[in-house]
Amino acid sequence: MFNFLKASLDQPTIGLALGGGGARGLAHVGVLKALEREGIPFDFIAGTSMGGIIGAMYAAGMSVVELEEEALYITRPRNMLRFLDLTLARTGLISAKGLRDYLVEKLGGDLSFDQMTVPLAVVAVDLISGEEVHLHEGSVVDAVRATSAFPGVIDPVKIDSYRFTDGGVLNNVPADVAREMGADIVIAVDVGLDFYDIELVDSPTTPPPMRIVHNAWRAQSLSSQVIVNRRLEAARPDVILHPSIPGEVSAVTGFHRAPDIIAAGEACVSLALPRIRRLARARLKRLRRVDSAD
Repeated sequence: MFNFLKASLDQPTIGLALGGGGARGLAHVGVLKALEREGIPFDFIAGTSMGGIIGAMYAAGMSVVELEEEALYITRPRNMLRFLDLTLARTGLISAKGLRDYLVEKLGGDLSFDQMTVPLAVVAVDLISGEEVHLHEGSVVDAVRATSAFPGVIDPVKIDSYRFTDGGVLNNVPADVAREMGADIVIAVDVGLDFYDIELVDSPTTPPPMRIVHNAWRAQSLSSQVIVNRRLEAARPDVILHPSIPGEVSAVTGFHRAPDIIAAGEACVSLALPRIRRLARARLKRLRRVDSAD
């Protein structure tokens, strides 16, 4: 249960739901940059996976300028080597140690949710119970590690009796969480790759391992897209942003195209800006009518 105070009783509160998507999630930096530039305030952030990582950094006080500089720096190939661990450790292909060390460096190892400058919640999935869990108390670093523990790639994260994996398994664009936090207006950012943008590979000239991996990715994208669409239909966010990210950028490839991905995030806000402003004005008028009636 969330217990956040609204930022202002006479202003509509805005919540951002930042979705998962690996490299594609860098578009969130552009979204935050554009909203801030246009003077659109937001009061809550709910994030999943990469959306949880970027949301946590911003909520902890990192400016959009610093976020962009960090995104451009860390996505250089030589700098991304810090996250690799090819020892096939334990239950994941990549150990979470590199990510944990990075988060401790950027967020501080003892940072807790009640120290955030913007209220934050991140989504993870407990592999023991199979339930979705909304993390908004305790260690921010542990929670962000949990929401971004991509299945089969990064070790599940142990917190108390839970074994957490990536929240995108069940809720990749947590618009409902932003609403539950207290947002009057919810802006959801879906950076997922559309199923139809991934070509079916069935040519006999393509090496079998490549066909298997590529087509498995296409099938997984279809499953993810169906779940996301149904969750968004139920949550009914007021605005859904779909950054026009280059199709060759996937969850694990395309980090070197960070400038283009960030720019796509900025551009999608520009297109939706008139609707966002209309919603904010309409909500403010309703609030004032209620106040005057009282």
